[in-house]
Order: sequence, then C-alpha cells, then structure tokens
Amino acid sequence: MNSKQRCLAAMKGNPVDRVPVFPLLMFLTADRAGISYREFATNGRAMAQAQLLIREKFAVDAITACSDAFRVSADLGGEMVYPESKPPYLATPLVRNESDFKKLTRPDASKKGSRMLDRAAAVEEMIRAAGNECLVLGWVDMPFAEACSVCGVSEFMILLFEDPAMAHRILEFLTQVVIDFSLLQLEAGAPMIGAGDAVASLISPQMYREFALPYEQRVCEAIHSCGGLVKLHICGNTTALLNDMVNSGADLFNVDHLVDIGTACDVYGRAGKCFKGNLDPVGQIMQATAEECERLSIACMKRAEGNRYMLSAGCEIPMGASNEVFHQFCRSPLKYAKGIASSH
Repeated sequence: MNSKQRCLAAMKGNPVDRVPVFPLLMFLTADRAGISYREFATNGRAMAQAQLLIREKFAVDAITACSDAFRVSADLGGEMVYPESKPPYLATPLVRNESDFKKLTRPDASKKGSRMLDRAAAVEEMIRAAGNECLVLGWVDMPFAEACSVCGVSEFMILLFEDPAMAHRILEFLTQVVIDFSLLQLEAGAPMIGAGDAVASLISPQMYREFALPYEQRVCEAIHSCGGLVKLHICGNTTALLNDMVNSGADLFNVDHLVDIGTACDVYGRAGKCFKGNLDPVGQIMQATAEECERLSIACMKRAEGNRYMLSAGCEIPMGASNEVFHQFCRSPLKYAKGIASSH
C-alpha cells in the first residue's frame, strides 16, 4: 500500500497497513530545502521541489502546495509585501468600503504573474513527480478567511455586525473566486484541495452557521462535482464548531491541539468522517525529545483507534522541529502498527 492509497483508504474507512502521516508543512520545507520563505512563496517550482524533498527524507504520506493566504488578494489587485523570511501579506486592505468592493472583478489566473497560477504550477510539478504514490493537495482559503484577508480581520468582523448584507455580498463574490482557484488546481492534477478557514475559529457557532458554513459547503460541492476531495483546516479551538463543521461537506478535517481528541473522536466518529491531529506543534513536537514525540503520537493513535484517522500536528510543523524529532513523529505509526500486530 503506497502513501496515496493509504490516505484514500483511511478517508473511506477501509483497512490500512498503518495510520497515514499527514502533517502541514511550509516553513520547515523551505528551511530544509535551503531557500528563503520569499522564494518558497513566490516560485511554484521551488515550493514543489521543497515539498518533494521532504517526502524523500521523511515518511510523510501527503504533501500540500500551501505557503500563504494572499494568492487571491494579489490576483484581485492588492498591493503585496514579500518579506524574505515571512509569508507575503497585503500592504493595505483591498476593500475598505462599498466603492472598493464594486471595483473588484473575477481575476484571470492565466495572466502573467498570477499567484493563483503559480500555485497551480506547483501542484502540477508535485503531481508529475509523485502523484501516483503520494497524496498531493492543492490549497485555497475558504471565503470567510478570504474576506478577512481582503478586508482585514478586525474590519470584516465589525462588518458582520454593522452591515451583514454587505458582508454576504463580499462572501458571495469571493466564493466564486475560491471555486475558480480550486478548479484550477484540480485541472493541474490535484485529487484533493486543502481549504483553510482558521479565522472562523474566532466566531460563535451561530455566526459560523451564517457567515462561514454555507460558503464552505458551496466550495466543497463545486470541488466534489469535479471529482475532487476536500480537507477542511480550521486551527484554533473549534470545539464549539465541530458539530457544524461536519456539515461542510469536507472529506477530511484537521483538529488542533486545543480540541480534546476524545471529543473529536465522538463527533467525527458519529458522522463517519475522517480527521487528523492533534499534537501541539510546539510543546509536543518542536520542544519535545524524539522519544516524547513518539510516545505522544502513539497515544493519539491509540485514542483515535476505531475511527477514520491520520496522524498530524494540530497545525503547521514548526521550522524549529529537529530532523530527529520529526523523523520519529513520521515513523511512529509504523511502530504502533507493529505493536498492534504483535499483540494479536
């Protein structure tokens, strides 16, 4: 069973030879490839090569074309800042009032310099090199997260209360752009799209159901209609949102370390959904010894046994995690599988 088969089987609830290892990797991949984060985020070929290098060195079962949350904002005409060692970001919010919003048009990803096209190019290279053996994901941010990027987090949160109709208009527009971006990466060969909506962890379940969930559902439906799968990534404490998140239509859910893994097992188990998590990326990986990380990883797998599950940190693996610790993390499912086999 290769990595891609292992991940797909886990999502379907079919038997696997071991728990799949599916970490989110960005800064660590750039660092191990010896390139600046600016290069990683602006050169699709460099990103692809960095992700493929990590797959060669460590036993990961999935890699993702993910670097930052401002691909759509850039293609919408936002003024971008590209630091050498940090993710790109907008210099100023793109939408500050209704007049700004009316100027927006659906971006053309085929134009020279398109950041959306650059990510699709990374996907295409990753698929060409490893797509038969490894699960390769594209990446988008869900409409709620995109709205916070385009308008500014605080500004969009205020808009939810002061002018909810305007907030919905922005979300409607961005939903189609996110769908376009998703389909572009599916066309590049990605069988699955990772979809981030981290800022949704900051709102109440009621507001999530009004301003985030319906738009997540439409993105998932569009991806499914083209034969793709979806991973929903909402880091932060999503305990209050779990029962609503399962209705998004996603096929795989990331669970942060701030969420009790037993609660996640209960919610996703009842829903027949696959989830991944949920080691603390700092305390239980970056600051842990290799032995501690292995023990904690095995504890997660034991707690999730009987569920559709993949091993992951609650969010991105930090650049500061040592090769020794990360190697032990990636190999822990093999040790766990051998332990189960020897006990029978």
